[in-house]
Amino acid sequence: MLKINKELQINEEIRDKEIRLIDSDGAQLGVVSAKEAQKIANEKKLDLVKIAPNANPPVCKILDYGKYKYELQKKEKEARKKQKIISVKEIRLSAKIEEHDLVVKANSANKFLKNGDKVKVTLRFRGREMGFIKSGFSIMDRFYVLIEESGIIEKKPALEGRNMIMILAPKN
Repeated sequence: MLKINKELQINEEIRDKEIRLIDSDGAQLGVVSAKEAQKIANEKKLDLVKIAPNANPPVCKILDYGKYKYELQKKEKEARKKQKIISVKEIRLSAKIEEHDLVVKANSANKFLKNGDKVKVTLRFRGREMGFIKSGFSIMDRFYVLIEESGIIEKKPALEGRNMIMILAPKN
């Protein structure tokens, strides 16, 4: 927001010879000199603001600069309110996890998914467990069956080094 205001030129900062002028009510006043446009703005007790500096000739508008800045801030704040921030929660499993422990982890994953967060399920293989990668896939499948009603698989289980990773997203 501040970046936009620094780029805008107002009143005496406008050094162009000719500009395309737009009145405060949106009417086109045509191409006029910058001095003449400044006079018109002063008569109306408003500011002359360059809104399109790259146009040929540059476009300037007569408006209340303070009110204009306020409106921009209001729009930006409204846009930030509508933004949904999705965070990724992580749940760690092991290759030797028992059924009850898997259910407990699935319940917490369900809670995260219902709150609208994504869940990264990590299954870590330690030492000789690397020989039982197929059992890791079956653990991931059992885990997904437990959370099926509240989430979908965004990234299928894949082995990355000693970790098997699956990403789940909430259902709409």
